[in-house]
Amino acid sequence: MGFSRQAFYKQRRFRSRREVDEELIVTLVQRERCLHPRIGTRKLQRLLTAELVELGVSIGRDRLFWLLGERDLLVPRRRRGVVTTYSRHGFRVWPNLIRHVQAGLAHQVWVSDLTYIRTDEGFMYLALVMDVFSRKIVGYDSSDSLEAEGCLRALRMALAQLPEGAAPIHHSDRGTQYCCGRYIAALEERGCPVSMTEMNHCYENAKAERLNGILKAEYGLGQSFRSKAQAREATHQAVLLYNSRRPHLALNYRTPELVHSGAESSAA
Repeated sequence: MGFSRQAFYKQRRFRSRREVDEELIVTLVQRERCLHPRIGTRKLQRLLTAELVELGVSIGRDRLFWLLGERDLLVPRRRRGVVTTYSRHGFRVWPNLIRHVQAGLAHQVWVSDLTYIRTDEGFMYLALVMDVFSRKIVGYDSSDSLEAEGCLRALRMALAQLPEGAAPIHHSDRGTQYCCGRYIAALEERGCPVSMTEMNHCYENAKAERLNGILKAEYGLGQSFRSKAQAREATHQAVLLYNSRRPHLALNYRTPELVHSGAESSAA
C-alpha cells in the first residue's frame, strides 16, 4: 500500500494537519500489516519512526495506541492452543545445560520447539530451530504429522548453515521427536551438546515458546488455513519476514538476520 508524498503535502495545505497526518500514519500501518499481519503497536512505531520524521510527522506511543484503537487496528488477543509435547516415553533424556548460559555469540545455543497450525485439511506441525543470540530461525519444517521426521528436516537445515567448527548446544523439551535415536545421532555426529528441559518446559524453553507465539500472533500462523499447501506457503513467508524485517527489543530493534550476519562477519 503506497502513498504520494506530493499529495500528502498538498492535502496539508487545505486540511487539518492532524487529520492528514493521522491518515498517513494509518496508511503506513496498513502497509506494514500486509507484511506483518499481527505486529504489535510498539514495534510498528519503531519501524515507522524514520519515515515519519522525514515527512515531519510526530506521534507518541500513547497517541498511536489511541489512533489504532479508533480505526480498529489493534491486534486482538490470541486464543489458547493444543499440546504437542509428549514426554512420557522410554527414551533417554538429558539435563538442562543452558539454565545459566547467556549466549554471547551466534552458533552458541539453539532452542527448538514444535507447534501446530490449523487447516481445513487437518493439523500441520511446525518444527523450529532458533539461534538464541541472534533470534534468527535457522531451521524450520512444516509436516503433516507429529513424528520425528519434520523435526529432523528442520535440524538438518540448521546444521547445513553452520560454519565449520561450530557446535551449538541444542536445547529442547523432552518430546519424543527430540529424544529419539535419529535426532540425537544427528546432533552427536556434529558434536552438538544435547540439553533438555527438566522441571517446567514452558519456562525452561521460554525463548522457543515465545517464537511460536510471535509467528502465530504477528504473522497469521494462528489462524485456520484452507489447505495445507496454503499453510506451508504462509509459514515460509512468516519465517522470511520474521528473520529479515522484524525488529527485536532484545536486539536493540535490529532484525535477526542483521544480527546473525553481523556476528558471522565479526567471527570471520
